[in-house]
This record gives sequence, structure tokens and C-alpha cells, in this order.
Amino acid sequence: MELLPSEILGTSKFDQCVLNISLINICNQHSYTGKEMLKRYNSWKDEKDEAINNPWLDLHKFTIYVPHPDQKYEDVTLEQGLTLGYNIEVEPVEDLNKVPYQIPQGGHFIVVLKQKGVDDDFRIAATGIFIRSLAVFYLDVVIDPEAGKYQNFVIKHPIIRDYPQDLSQKIRQFLEKEISAEALTNLIKYVDQAENSDYRSPSWNDIYLESQGFIL
Repeated sequence: MELLPSEILGTSKFDQCVLNISLINICNQHSYTGKEMLKRYNSWKDEKDEAINNPWLDLHKFTIYVPHPDQKYEDVTLEQGLTLGYNIEVEPVEDLNKVPYQIPQGGHFIVVLKQKGVDDDFRIAATGIFIRSLAVFYLDVVIDPEAGKYQNFVIKHPIIRDYPQDLSQKIRQFLEKEISAEALTNLIKYVDQAENSDYRSPSWNDIYLESQGFIL
């Protein structure tokens, strides 16, 4: 049965803002998510007795949880948790056969899970690819799970205002391996504190108050 409009990821301002703040945290290596990624990566390499390198050169899976807007937590408010990126899990991908995409180096696997009601389980709402150089999510959003209907969306970083006009073309070329990540405009340098010491990540409230919807 096709999902109701309210159940589809991105149909509410809240969903859009969760995706935006999640993208912000994944882009920033100094965020909780960035530090957790490095920790998991180093532990993984130690277990395999392999040299530690740049973690972004190895494929990672980011799981984003989109909670119900009225969900309560014991130790942190929903707004604080989303600001810090506590709704994101990250792990290296050890078995490439379990990823439903052929992801070029410079891209990473995204899974989005959405909570329908308070205290409900999370269900899959989208899968896709994080293209780090461009600071974007390219998502296949579930429209009808039984019929296998999906719709493509591009989620742009809300802080970056100078995305290239041919962004859609560049994404397609990257995903089809016509161009490498190095050939893309390096927008991540503006929103990663590891590369831009003057950058400060906005809070959930900043994003929610200013959001006009960034799903294209």
C-alpha cells in the first residue's frame, strides 16, 4: 500500500530540518559524528592490522534516524540531540556486497530511518549517497515500498549558497564514474572545521527557524 503523504520522508519541515542538521554534522569532522567516525575507523583498522589512513577514502555507512517531533528522551532534549548529531550512527563498510549502490571513492552510503509515532520503531524511509566534495545527499526516498517506487532528492547544505548551476549534472557524472571526486568543486572546505577554523555549526533551532525547505 502506498504511504500517506505525511509518512513520506521530507514532506514536513521537521523532516527536512533533520536531514539538513544531519548533513551539517556529517560534513564537519569536528562534530560528534565526525569524531565517532574517526574512532570507529581507527578501531576497525587496528583490528585488521592495517595502516591508518584518511577515513574518507574508505566507504562508510551513515544511518540517520528521523525521530517523531514529539519524541522525548531521558538525558537530552530532542533539539540538543539533533544539534549534536546523536541521531546519526556511522560504521565502516566491511562487505561491499551489502551496499545496494556502486559508490565511487569520495561517496558514502546513507540509510534514513523514520519514526512514524512517539515511541514507535524506526522504519526505512530512504537510502542514498553522501557526496563529500559537494556536501550533498543524493537520496532515493521511499514512496511506495510494495511497488518499489522511489523518488530522487538532492539535499544541499543549508549554509552553502554558491552551489554550481550544473550541480545535477556533476552529481550524475560522479555517480556514473565519468568524473572523480577530485574533479568536483570542493565545497566541503567551507563547512568542515578541520578545513575552515572559522566555521561554526548552527544549532537545530537556527536551522528550524531559518528553514524554507532545502529539498530539491
